[in-house]
Amino acid sequence: MPVDFTPESRVAELAERTAEFVRAVAVPEEERYAGNVGAVSEELRQRLQAAAKEAGVFAPHAAREYGGHGLDMRSRALVFEEAGWSLFGPLALNIAAPDEGNVHMLEAIASEKQKERYLRPLAHGAIRSCFAMTEPAPGAGADPAALTARATRVPGGWRIDGRKWFITGAEGAAFAIVMARTSGVPGDRGGATMFLVDADSPGMKIVRHIDTLDQGFFGGHAEIAFNNCVVADESVLGEVDEGYRYAQVRLGPARMTHCMRWLGIARRAQSIAVRRAAEREAFGSRLGELGMVQAMIADSEIDIAASRALTLHACWELDQGQTAAQSTAIAKTFTAEAVGRVVDRSLQICGALGISGDLLLGRYLREVRPFRIYDGPSETHRWAIAKRLVGREVRALGEQK
Repeated sequence: MPVDFTPESRVAELAERTAEFVRAVAVPEEERYAGNVGAVSEELRQRLQAAAKEAGVFAPHAAREYGGHGLDMRSRALVFEEAGWSLFGPLALNIAAPDEGNVHMLEAIASEKQKERYLRPLAHGAIRSCFAMTEPAPGAGADPAALTARATRVPGGWRIDGRKWFITGAEGAAFAIVMARTSGVPGDRGGATMFLVDADSPGMKIVRHIDTLDQGFFGGHAEIAFNNCVVADESVLGEVDEGYRYAQVRLGPARMTHCMRWLGIARRAQSIAVRRAAEREAFGSRLGELGMVQAMIADSEIDIAASRALTLHACWELDQGQTAAQSTAIAKTFTAEAVGRVVDRSLQICGALGISGDLLLGRYLREVRPFRIYDGPSETHRWAIAKRLVGREVRALGEQK
């Protein structure tokens, strides 16, 4: 089947308007707050999103019936990359994690009643959400099967007990999508269920805010305790014991949208570096005329182009209804590392100015570094990539006997 990455005219036009909006509205606020999305007030979030709605660029990922543009994954790639030019861009367009991934999953899994209660206001930016799966050791993390939080049947519903941490956007979220074990024991590959839990539910409490390297996510990262948190049967998202299968609906696309957004920052960093190389003179010539600087600029351009190609290919597979497990793992691993290289080189080219507060490169470097860890560490993805390849060969050899 031929693969065509040429965007539709409406998508190209939306991407162009997104680029204009981000540079005119998001970038000034980013500079005002030194890129610290965590310091943004709820009032500013709403104001940014209102401006995005007025500009006609809001919620490109959400279905039209929920106020969005209904873009498929390949089309999102173009628009999300333009939004990612600024750390404040995704927040303004309501495509920042974790809300963007939750919108995608709720559209695919939620009942009609759940869509009206949770998805519609989330897609419109009226509320925020979080996704609670990661746990303190020895619980779920890179290995989701280690899930220890448990949901137990009680009359009319379920009681959730356990602890979650590094839950992005928990502060101020209206609800959480909570992964809890409903059967089996930690280590089992099944037995997990997703629950929609309102933030004001008795027994759900934010224990602390975790100080992290990055500050680019609205609501920060929190540790949450669930103690005798009782929810009704209608709070089950999807079917009981099918949580791991449903998680795949979210995880593959979410990895790709992270790649899209961070590609925007990589392009921004490269632009800053190229401008500096063109205007700064040293050793009798412009920096951009020095071979070592030229090599760094070229390597960054290669990293950006390769990351975009891998991301688009994975998105194409997702749009075809494939699991795309291998392609999303490859794209996520390469892009997470490539973006880090691009930002690091850009900072190096800018020298002392690069590590100063006069530029945002230092902020970008702190923000992109964790991407090599969340949504699957690079090492976990490499293990999975190799395991699939070797497993395929082992099966082929078995068939030949």
